[in-house]
Amino acid sequence: MLARIANLGIRIPRRILIVAGLIVVAAALFGAPVAKHLSAGGFASPGAPSTKANDLLASRFRAGDPNLVFQVSAAGGVNAAAARTEGERLVAALGREQYASQIGSYWTAPRDLATGFRSKDGRSGLVVARIAGDDDSAPKRAGAITTRILAQPTAGVTVRPGGIATAYHQVTHQVSHDLELAEAVAVPLTMLVLIWVFGSVVAALLPLAVGIVSIVGTLAILRGLALLTHVSIYAMNLTTALGLALAIDYSLFIVSRYREETRAGRSGPDAVRITMQTAGRTVLFSALTVALSLAAMLVFPVYFLRSFAYAGIAVVVLAAVAALVILPALLTVLGPRVDALDLRVPVRRWLGRPPPAVIPPERTFWGRVAAAVMRRALPVGLLVTALLLFLGSPFLGIKFGYPDDRVLPSSASAHQVGDALRDDFTANTAATITVVAPDISNAPGSISRYAGSLSRISGVDGVSSASGLYAGGRRVAAPSGPAMTAGGSSYFVVRTSPDPLSHAGKQVLADIKAVPAPWHVLITGAAAENADSLHALGAKLPLAIGLIALATFCVLFLFTGSVVLPIKALVLNTLSLSTAFGAMVWIFQDGHLISIYGSTVTGVLVPTMPILMFCLSFGMSMDYEVFLLSRIREEWLRSGRMPSDNVRAVTLGLGRTGRLVTAAALLMAIVFASLATGKVSFMQLFGTGLTLAVLMDATLVRGVLVPAFMKLAGRANWWAPRPLARWHERHGWTEATVGESETAPRSVVKTG
Repeated sequence: MLARIANLGIRIPRRILIVAGLIVVAAALFGAPVAKHLSAGGFASPGAPSTKANDLLASRFRAGDPNLVFQVSAAGGVNAAAARTEGERLVAALGREQYASQIGSYWTAPRDLATGFRSKDGRSGLVVARIAGDDDSAPKRAGAITTRILAQPTAGVTVRPGGIATAYHQVTHQVSHDLELAEAVAVPLTMLVLIWVFGSVVAALLPLAVGIVSIVGTLAILRGLALLTHVSIYAMNLTTALGLALAIDYSLFIVSRYREETRAGRSGPDAVRITMQTAGRTVLFSALTVALSLAAMLVFPVYFLRSFAYAGIAVVVLAAVAALVILPALLTVLGPRVDALDLRVPVRRWLGRPPPAVIPPERTFWGRVAAAVMRRALPVGLLVTALLLFLGSPFLGIKFGYPDDRVLPSSASAHQVGDALRDDFTANTAATITVVAPDISNAPGSISRYAGSLSRISGVDGVSSASGLYAGGRRVAAPSGPAMTAGGSSYFVVRTSPDPLSHAGKQVLADIKAVPAPWHVLITGAAAENADSLHALGAKLPLAIGLIALATFCVLFLFTGSVVLPIKALVLNTLSLSTAFGAMVWIFQDGHLISIYGSTVTGVLVPTMPILMFCLSFGMSMDYEVFLLSRIREEWLRSGRMPSDNVRAVTLGLGRTGRLVTAAALLMAIVFASLATGKVSFMQLFGTGLTLAVLMDATLVRGVLVPAFMKLAGRANWWAPRPLARWHERHGWTEATVGESETAPRSVVKTG
């Protein structure tokens, strides 16, 4: 197959490039407005009890937790004329909005409830409302409503918009701005490093061409998918970062192999063919491994993770297609000009330095590192393993929590209002717990008793129900506001004081669930949604990990014919990820070095991020594993396959690929690190974790642990049970070595 693709690129290269150019232009036109069609949420599980409760509240009562909050502050206090005028104006303006309901404020609430809307110092009051819609439409509506009603602020009064809907709306805008900034930093810096790695400006442009194809094509695919299902806007970050990173990886290995073959005396067409049969084969297996790792996220019910799977699979496939189809055509058209504009030549001439000598692979830096490691394989391997386990140990104390306004920078109004609600008010009116009884027909008279029981729970300030307001186990006010019973259903609003994501908040939720209810009840609110999301993710996590492990094992077996090397890869990749996961907890949960990022420590991590990082990092680690094993296997097949040949194969394989893997890792780290420069904390975590994972994998794992393991395993590296070995000989993709003449290809690929 790869030989046919190579021949096609050699025979009709310009046609291929013209068709590819037209497709990219069409994809760019269709995919350009993709951000307007993507969703801002995606953290809630569709089948969770809290989601069902929210759906019932919206459909039957047009109710739900307040998700839009205005903090109104005045120097004269909440009872000053200016504050009262502005508060009443906001209430009236919200009342005219189509999607706003459950509007309340300090200035319009009954006396028994008004204190919950006033800050402890009396300087600020609240106006709250429920904006209808899911976690995609509600933030957009909240943003539009806020823009309209705050267009003309009242003099002497400060109004800050907040609430979870506002927070998500601001996160969406912040992520889009951060992505533009990351691209502005990463692309020029990547170009400079590519020129340093390739020398030639022309060669350095090839990865950017592949990256443009994969990124533009993926954005068009995401827009198409958005017409059929929810797609998270955060997937755009992965599209840009992963598209550029994989384009660099695949182009670097293909162009470097092409150069290697031409310098060995082969003609351009022959060099393209051999490059596709060797480096092209490696790219194909690498793409398959990465795509399967990302596909594991499809098992999760939250569309935040599923969106990353859509984007990841699309960008991997398109990057591989561009590298395997477009690059051969480009190399054929360019020929020797691929080395044009080599900036290293004038620099060396200016410095008076001679051209670099060709160094045998075993004498390169990484070749010498491999030889040194294998002389002391056991102690060095144990030492590095212990180091990685130590660096990963903080992950044992990980705690998960649902994202709230604190993922935004402290300058964001939603974050400021959230801090005020947590610190300056006796009750957080935007963080209530709502209990929904879908059918109360079997005990309609039990509403009062159940509400009283809920109000006795420690941490509960009051319970609003159809029979009145309850506090401390007794009714303190008659029913007021909209009806809380309709169509045989009823709901209870439980006002709590602790932060919903804190230990105390989780305990209040547990105590509410423990109260015997006369009917079947569903519970929602920030604390309940957090618990339901964790349960939904945890239930699918073993399946996702199992699928990744199985897919990786199968692909690496097809690639190597060994059952030992896939197991080794699984173990070592897990070790490399431990460092990144430990750093996530140490920095973003425990707060060490967090001042560098300017983020707020909440003591928890967004649960979707470790899963996303695991799937992506595991795939990227296998990317380097495949590149390294491809060259080691070439040398092994070419040898007499004795124990000493195993050592030599590892030395030569690492010597040939070490510089390329290091350069690719550096370039990929630049791309991922650019994401960490953003202002949304879970995207900072994402960028930092991926950067550390890539660097650790390309240095300590590939440079130290792989040669140490392969030296200790010896010929067993290539072992497989006889039935599997025979099957691989017939059906697997294998390499058959040939003569070592200057004109004969070093290896050819055959398929079963």
